[in-house]
Formats: sequence, structure tokens, C-alpha cells
Amino acid sequence: MGLHPLEFSECYLDSPAFREKIKAHEAELDKTGRFIKELYKDGKNLINATKQLSLAQKKFAQCLGEFKFEYIGDDKTDDEKCIDESLQEFSSFLRNLEDQRDLMMRNITETLMKPLEKFRKDQLGSAKAERKRYEKETEKYYSSLEKLLNMSAKKKEPQLQEADMAVEVMRQHFQVSSLEYVCKLQEIQERKKFECVEPMLAFFQTVFTFYHQGYELAKDFDHYKKALQINIQNTRSRFEGTRSEVFELMKRIKDSPQEYRQTSPISSEGYLYVQEKRPPPFGSSWVKRYSTFVKEQKILHMKTFDQRSGGKLGETESVTIKSCVRKTTDTLDRRFCLDIEITDRPITVLTVQALSDDDHRFWMHAMGGKEPMQYLNRTHSRERGIDAQLDDLGISFVKNSINAIETRGINDQGLYRVVGVSSKVQKLLSFMIVDEKSCEIDLAASEDWDVKTITSALKLYLRSLPEPLMTYELYKEFIVPAKSATPESRVQAIHCLVHKLPERNRLVLSLVTKHLAKVAANSKQNLMTVANLGVVFGPTLMRPQEETVAAIMDLKFQNIVVEILIEQHEKIFGDAPSSSPSLAATPLSAPTRQSKSLSRQNRPLAVYNPQVLDIQTVSPSSESPGLVNDETSVSSNESVSSQSSNASGTPPEKSKNHHATISTSLLESTGICTATASWMNSASPASVTPVKPGSAGAEKNKPEESVTLMKAKAVYPCEAEHDSELSFQVGAIFHDVTLSREPGWLEGVLEGKRGLIPENYVEIL
Repeated sequence: MGLHPLEFSECYLDSPAFREKIKAHEAELDKTGRFIKELYKDGKNLINATKQLSLAQKKFAQCLGEFKFEYIGDDKTDDEKCIDESLQEFSSFLRNLEDQRDLMMRNITETLMKPLEKFRKDQLGSAKAERKRYEKETEKYYSSLEKLLNMSAKKKEPQLQEADMAVEVMRQHFQVSSLEYVCKLQEIQERKKFECVEPMLAFFQTVFTFYHQGYELAKDFDHYKKALQINIQNTRSRFEGTRSEVFELMKRIKDSPQEYRQTSPISSEGYLYVQEKRPPPFGSSWVKRYSTFVKEQKILHMKTFDQRSGGKLGETESVTIKSCVRKTTDTLDRRFCLDIEITDRPITVLTVQALSDDDHRFWMHAMGGKEPMQYLNRTHSRERGIDAQLDDLGISFVKNSINAIETRGINDQGLYRVVGVSSKVQKLLSFMIVDEKSCEIDLAASEDWDVKTITSALKLYLRSLPEPLMTYELYKEFIVPAKSATPESRVQAIHCLVHKLPERNRLVLSLVTKHLAKVAANSKQNLMTVANLGVVFGPTLMRPQEETVAAIMDLKFQNIVVEILIEQHEKIFGDAPSSSPSLAATPLSAPTRQSKSLSRQNRPLAVYNPQVLDIQTVSPSSESPGLVNDETSVSSNESVSSQSSNASGTPPEKSKNHHATISTSLLESTGICTATASWMNSASPASVTPVKPGSAGAEKNKPEESVTLMKAKAVYPCEAEHDSELSFQVGAIFHDVTLSREPGWLEGVLEGKRGLIPENYVEIL
């Protein structure tokens, strides 16, 4: 049972039971006071601990924000740029979270700590004051009562009456104090039920608000997190490929160090011990110097440097060399020495010592001595013992292999990553590229060779060519757009470079990348995404002529070039461009939305795959608009050509087929950009929108055309900035999609509302 109620009538009786009830109420209030005091103390500790946590988190965020990754090479990939910026993103996320935590702490102080302390001081404090007053009045009343009762009856009547009146006043004060105290006790007992719990409710509401805001921050962070995971995976895949190449190069250098000694056509570098002669009786000393010989000027720069002394640099001394003669051991009891005749010092002959016999020959050759150094030409084909050529047999083997892979194993997991047995691969390739009868063998129908052997043989053939498909000459040009250009201009630049390749190289490269696009389209089964294929075929299709660590660091950019060739195959292997656009050219179709969507990362172009759509045309004289034309006259091959010509001010060339789906004049009159026009040419059957009367480019005899409504799917989220635009999330399906008059935008219907859609945010279904 709980506390007994205190009846006001009992204040007049002041019985022992009544006093016990009051003591029980007082004990409960004392317990409540101790609880609130302890809770307040723990709350303070909680706030202080949270503040310390917040300070530690902020310091951690500051440390993250101040650090930047350094990279090897002259530029970073898009994935590396996103990874580099990720620490700033993490720092920003933590700072936002801690700002919310600080707000929570201020709210807890206001909503929990202050109300509890106010209740303890105001209510429990007033109860204590009333208790003291009640006890004081009790003492005064019962003391005066005892005095009255002890007074002698022989006192005079006025004295007795005066004493009676004094006691009566005391009794009234005691009863009033008792009534007020009892009322206060019961009031506080009832008040504490809400005045203690209500701040706790506000506290939990504040905590839940903080957690909810953290959830909202995490939700906003989720898209970036998923994109960063892809960036990390791509970077890890490229790292694995780069590491294997570096280890292979290191192994070859270990086996033949002199063969890989770096030389420049301008200068030669290395360590030499220089003899410094001193006056008798001190003799001479040999000083180690790092020497650089500039061949054209015949100047030798020598810098004192000793790694054992902490790597301190000394002064640089330069001399002009007239001639160089090998010094024999007959005249000097030291090996590997050279006598260098100089022209700009009092001492006309300088004696130096090389580090080894090979090093001795190297310097003799560099300075014009009589023992020229022989360098071995290294090619991948000689290493592997395969005499591969880009001839008819080789091209036939490529076509045969691709057909077999697409027929028998395009869904095999790890296609091109799982390697075949080396002896079988060598045997198959040697037979297919040497024996003319190999053309009669259909690998797709033959059970003698498994798929992994065929894929390994195809890769080995491409690696064993005397020159890679994308040629040594164009290697650096292909790397440039992968390092610095925007996604749109990368496609345009690579398109131009592809058409600079020799005809056979371009043919085989087109066959291979078209095949790889089909492999990537089945990545759900074979697990070979475009990024994975880029890692496998980057060093296979293109490589530098000189094998160096710096060149291997560019492997990641080779992978990016190959990824673009796979993703944009139809655009790149179209007609040759009329002119080579610069990398800084204006993107083909760039909606204003793009900058906002790519604030966290550079997304790839969302270009549809023309192979999955039927190309249909309408005859002006036919009443059935759904006829399918036998020719695929309008394709994305013309798209790139039309974009290039349009960029230089020349109208795109019309298709030879008179059933062209969208006329150039119609597109120009409606303000639709050429890139979007080519997209529509490839993607939609034509069903016709007449040109407005008086529009530039309208022709009287032109048949009326309209564009069939299509469906599209969102590949990136978007938030509308104007009433005319649509907001959507990834995966949203748009109906009745058509071209907009605004370049780079489409119009479509989503959830009953029609509005503008950024073209590069969606893919056509």
C-alpha cells in the first residue's frame, strides 16, 4: 500500500498515527530529493562525458580533413580523386554529427537539468521550510501548553485568563501551520509525478531527435558511400594489376640489371669515384660523386654525395670533356678506370673509376669511348616465344576465338580472369597463327579446347604482337584524356585517336571491344564488369615502349581508356571525325543539372546501348508506321560524326536512306542538340511531329514526322530546382518520354506529373 492520505481534521487531533503518516510523507520527500540530486549529478557527468566525446570526435574530424593523399605519377584517376576527397567528406559528416550532438547537450541542459534542479529547490526546498515552521510551532504550542497546565490555580483570575489567551493564540498558529504543512506535503507528492517525469520525457525526445538526425545524415551519406565503395573496388582492382606488373618488372631487372639501366638520349647518370690528387706527401684520395654527363654539350656535372653520411649533398662541379680513354691496370693499380681529358681546368686529365665492368663500358660508350655498349631490344613476343603478327591468320584467330567464347562460355564466371593451362594455351595459339589449315577449324564447335584455354590464347596473342593494338606512337595521346578530360570529351578525344590507328589495328580493336561489351552485358552471370575487363585488357591492348615504374603507374589510366572503349564502343568506332577536337572542347550535351549531380564524384555518361533497340523507319507514303526497315541506316556510328561536324559549324551529313527518322532541319528548328538527335535517331521509331510554320529549316514538301513515346529509367537521383522539373530517385520509371526543346533535357511523366528530366540521368528502356 502507498502513503496514507493526510486528513485536515487530524491536524486538530495531532494523534500519534497522524504523526507517523507525516513522517512517512517526509521520508518519501527526502528519498525524492536524494534521487533528484543523484540524477542531477549523473546528468552533469553525462554531459561532461559527452562533451569530451564531442571534442574527441571533432579533433578526429579535423585530423581527417587536414590529411591529403599524395599520388604517384602526374595525375589521378576519377576513382582516386573521389578517394582523395573522401577524408574531407568523412570529416564533414562527423562535424555535422557533432554539431547535432552539441545541440542535444544544450537541449538536455534546458529541458532536463534545469527543471529537475528547479523542482528540487523550489518544491522540496519549500517543503523543508514548511517542515521547520511546523516543528517550530509545535514546540512553541506544546511548551506554552505545559506551562499553562503547570500554573497554580491560586493565581489571580486575570493572570489565568491572560495565560489561557496566550495558549489559545499558540494553538491557532500551530493548527494553521499544521494545515499548511499537510497541504504542502500532499501537493508535492502529487506534483512530483509530472514535474519529475516530464523533463525525462523531454530528455528522451531530445536524444531520439539526435539519433533521428544522425539517421538522416547517414541516409544522405548512403549514396556517396555506395559510390565510394565502387571507387575503392575499382582502385583495388587496378592496384592488383599494377602490383603484378611492378613485381614482374622488378624480377626482370634483378635478372638483367644492366639491360634495364635507364639512359636518356640527352644525358647519362651514375656514380663515379673521382681521383683527387694532393701535394706530397699526402698522395691522392678517391671521392664518390654522382655524375651526369650531358652528351650534346660534353659537360660532366659531379655532385658529392655519400649515403653513409646521412645523404648530405655537397657542391656541384662541372667540367668540359675533350676525350675519354680507358685506363689500364699497368699504369694504375685499380680496375674500371677512365682517363678523361678536360679543357677548362689546370689539370688536363681527370681519372675516374666506375663501379663495375658493365658500368665501365656504359661510361665509355656515353663519353665516346671505343667500347660501345650493346643494348638488347626487348619485346614481349620474344619473351614468350610466340611470333604473333597482325596478319590474316591472326585476325581470323581473333574472330574464331570471339565466336567460340560468345557461343560456349560468355556466362562462365571469371571469364578472362580464370587462365588456362600454359602448355595448352601455347599449343593452341602456335597452331592457330602458324598453320593455314587452322582457318578450317571452328573453335565454337570443337570440344578439344575449353573456354579458358581459348580466352588465355586470345590474350596471349594480343600481348605477343610486336606492337600493341593501340600502338606505341599513340600511347601517350590515349593516356592524356583519361587523366584530365571530362567524361564527354574523353569519348570524343578517344574517338579521334582510334581513327588514327592503322586499319588492321582499328579493325581488331573494334572486334575485341565489341566482344568485351557483350561480356560486360552478362556481368551478372560471369561477374566480369567493365571495370574488371579494364584491369585485364588495359595492359594487353596498350602499353608503353619503355618498361619503367612510372609507366606501370599509368596502368590505371590504361584501364580507364579500355573501359571507355568498351562502354562507348558504338560511338567510338563510328565514321572518322572531320577534325580532331581539343580536350577542352565543350561537352556534346551537358545539362545544367550535371554539375550538381557530380559534386561527389564524376559519374560515367549514361548513354544507352543501341544494340538493344530496334531501328525502325516510316515511309511517308505508307499508312502503317510500324514497318521495320531491313537496313540499320541510322546508328550511333553516325552520332559521333554528326557531333564532331556540328561542333565545327557544319550540318551533320544526312543518311542515304530516305526514310530517315528525324530530319536535321527539324532538329535545328526545334533547338535540339545534335548529340540528342543522334540518340533519338538510334533509339526511336519515327512517328512525327510537324515543323512549326515559319520555323527555320521547315520545308514545304517535307513529310510530317513525330517521335514515338518511350519509357526511361533513372540511373541517378535528382532533386528539382524548378517547378517545371521532376524530382526522382534511382530506379524511377518515366512514361511518355520525348525530347524537350531545351538541349540536354527530356520530358516525361512520373506519378501523373509531366516535367523535365536531365537526359544524362536516365537510360531508355
